[in-house]
Amino acid sequence: MTQQRPLHVDLPITVKTYDIDFMGVVSNIAYVRWMEDLRLHFLEVHYPLQKLISELIVPIITQTHIEYKRPIRMHDQVNGSIWLEKFDSSGWMANVEYMVNGKLAAMAKQGGIFINLGTMKPANPPEGLQKKYDEELQ
Repeated sequence: MTQQRPLHVDLPITVKTYDIDFMGVVSNIAYVRWMEDLRLHFLEVHYPLQKLISELIVPIITQTHIEYKRPIRMHDQVNGSIWLEKFDSSGWMANVEYMVNGKLAAMAKQGGIFINLGTMKPANPPEGLQKKYDEELQ
């Protein structure tokens, strides 16, 4: 059985010179920055950040966990993937994979909540995005 990947999005990632550490491999911090790129691309595809902000709702990160499986080096062709594992009124959890030449280089989970910018208190997810997520699970 294939794993369900609600709202799955892929993004090619170019390794930059500033991503490389003194050992010639991608620094751990680059993976976190790439997660930000993936999340922003995810929102661009499914529910633009500008729309979220106009509704006074924004996602806040509460946790990040990364497992490094193999090093990524300069000139590697990296593909990042992100999809939602959980998405409801208690928060969200996204899964991330970084693949190089068809092999898993790293996997991550990042979770959070939504807050209302007016009250700075937790908010329910935006209805439009919740509806898209629910439809993919059916």
